[in-house]
Amino acid sequence: MISFIVKRILQAIPVLILVATITFIMVHSAPGGPFSQERAVPAEVLKHLNERYHLDDPLWKQYINYMWHLVQGDFGPSFKYQSHTVNDIIAAGFPATFELSMYAIAFALVVGLAAGILASLKANSAQDYIPMSAAMIGICMPTFVLGPILLLIFGLWLGWLPVAGWGQIPGDKILPSITLGSVYAAYIARISRGGMLEILSQDYIRTARAKGLSTARIVFVHALRGGITPVVSFLGPAIAGLLAGSFVVESIFQIPGLGRFYVTAAFNRDYTMIMGCTIFFAFLIILFNLLADIVLVWLNPKLRQDVQAKG
Repeated sequence: MISFIVKRILQAIPVLILVATITFIMVHSAPGGPFSQERAVPAEVLKHLNERYHLDDPLWKQYINYMWHLVQGDFGPSFKYQSHTVNDIIAAGFPATFELSMYAIAFALVVGLAAGILASLKANSAQDYIPMSAAMIGICMPTFVLGPILLLIFGLWLGWLPVAGWGQIPGDKILPSITLGSVYAAYIARISRGGMLEILSQDYIRTARAKGLSTARIVFVHALRGGITPVVSFLGPAIAGLLAGSFVVESIFQIPGLGRFYVTAAFNRDYTMIMGCTIFFAFLIILFNLLADIVLVWLNPKLRQDVQAKG
């Protein structure tokens, strides 16, 4: 297992370098610059700013300088928030984004697994069609549509929940978490249904039923571990997607997370902030995919034997 983890980490290094290189080329290829504004900056001031941040250096030299600082864990200064570094902004915004993503994935797991298991117990019946139809609606409805709908109904019309904020008013984390997690709950429902249907058709499940075991025991003791294997493999990209795609929800509900800084950086052409966030999110995607693979190998004895044989 250790050799498997080491190999995956070594494979991740060139991926991160490639992401950093492509992002660097793209942000520097875009028209304008970090100090381009509606009101023109005096030439002398612009020259001083470019010299201060080494933007007047050749592009290859800027790239080498950035990569040198990157390997030391330094994402550089922010051009928009000139009194802060990108590391400071990520450290300030990421906790709210991470917390939102964890609540969202918890909601997605509870709702998605429950719907998928119920649907698999009576395939091709109303118990199957209703949750799967709801899952399809959830997949088709983007967060920028669902969020305002939930906000309008539960925040404005019924007045049950706050419409903005994060950790300031009781209940202000419910609507954002549901909004962000609904799409993933729908995917988990469909994936878990397929996994459970495959396991429930196995011979050892028929044997358990023939012995008179209760449905609950069959599902939770004998079938669930194998049935949720596809869900575990989905969790890595799902959590990474939640972290990287939370900026829409953060904007709707005014959450002070990293996603809002990312969007602001794109509008302001804040080169270092864009590159820092992109590389940081790429690192998270790789990390959670690795964690999902580790859990998957632990759950599946056959995969564990293959990993040990290759190691």
